[in-house]
Amino acid sequence: MAHSHSHGPLTLPRKRLRRIRIFLAAIVLPLAVATAVGMWMLWPSGEQSPVGSIPAYSPGTVPTKAEVTSLNPDDCPNPLKANQPEMPDSPPPSDAYQPRSPSAVCAMVLDGDHTGENVSIQTPPEVYASVEVGTVMKVLQSAPFPDAPAIYFYWDIERSSPMLWLIALYLVLVVVVARWRGAAAIAGLGASILVLVYFIMPALMANQPALLTTLVGVSAMLFLSVYFAHGVSIRTTTALLGTFGGIVLTVTLALWETKAIHLSGASSEDAQLIFGFLPDVNLSALLVCGIVIAGLGALNDVTITQASAVWELHAANPSMGRAKLFARAMRIGRDHIASTVYTLAFAYAGGALPALLLALMVNRPAWDIIVSGAIAEEIVRTLIASIGLIVSIPLTTLIGTVLVLLTSTEGEDESNDPDHAHDTEDTGDDRAREPHAPRALGGRHARLTPEPGDS
Repeated sequence: MAHSHSHGPLTLPRKRLRRIRIFLAAIVLPLAVATAVGMWMLWPSGEQSPVGSIPAYSPGTVPTKAEVTSLNPDDCPNPLKANQPEMPDSPPPSDAYQPRSPSAVCAMVLDGDHTGENVSIQTPPEVYASVEVGTVMKVLQSAPFPDAPAIYFYWDIERSSPMLWLIALYLVLVVVVARWRGAAAIAGLGASILVLVYFIMPALMANQPALLTTLVGVSAMLFLSVYFAHGVSIRTTTALLGTFGGIVLTVTLALWETKAIHLSGASSEDAQLIFGFLPDVNLSALLVCGIVIAGLGALNDVTITQASAVWELHAANPSMGRAKLFARAMRIGRDHIASTVYTLAFAYAGGALPALLLALMVNRPAWDIIVSGAIAEEIVRTLIASIGLIVSIPLTTLIGTVLVLLTSTEGEDESNDPDHAHDTEDTGDDRAREPHAPRALGGRHARLTPEPGDS
């Protein structure tokens, strides 16, 4: 997105900060308790959950690894041919016993009882194009008969090393550039992934109420990601409430639209497989859950920045009227909206590129392509997530403005108030340590919990 988060010091009198904190805590704590209770009630037991119920390998097969040594399958011995007994009056064994196709490769077994042996492995044609000498593959070893030679089947490409290097590079860059705030964001991301993997997906597979599971799970992910990454503060809590509003709208629209357009959620092969293994799972509800989770990150991104804009504009000019404050903050919000119009659309278009290519190959009217099942699903995802995001911006702005209204001290002479000290928060930004650091738009968070000197 074409914006950045800014977190300078939010300077307000302690009495006002305490008033804001109490008001926000009265709203957020019940939501947090409801989320925890919901997770406890919906958590799938081991007996309910089908996680791990399908074996990865068929009986009699052993997973192993092999390194490609040649792209010419003729460089490998043919085990079936080699073990074919030669009769005196019969022609030599034919390669028909083990056909060699152009996509077969010769590979050396790296582990197991046959380490060091060269074997022929048939690879799918679409995979063969990316295979080269030195590529390590995961293969399945199978012996059709007790005394028969082992046969190897392609399973997948071994990607552990480059994946680990990429993950390490990402983590290092986040921590080096964003310092402790980046590390906190990674912790929040990790906690959110745990909620997704150990609660949301198993609960959906166990046929728990899909809508309730989605709302509770997304709420837990939101609390963890927001407060880990940005800290417990007035700004982040304002953004949290705005994001909750956007989520509720997104879920409502997704439920209504999937029913109105008759989207079954079964347009992909993966969804059809899910229906085959788990016929009780509601694929339409699964589609709604995916729409909400996909839009959660972008939704929280803009609400955090928008909340900072509201509070910083007010801190810069406390005498600004509410209507003027809302209008000025929305100027920033309109930039967010303009960027999100294409951000989510590009993201979904990239993910659906294979489906788009297949659709364009068919000679049919453009509108028929747009309303076809697979394409319509992606368009609905994009539009609903965008609508929820767009509405969350004025909602977050309104919540921030209302908080300013409810916690204002108009008519009080704060200059004579012994509590007219100003609280700021040190969030790790070096500017906080400079004695005369300028206050930039979108300043740092003020804590919901009192400072040590507060009474």
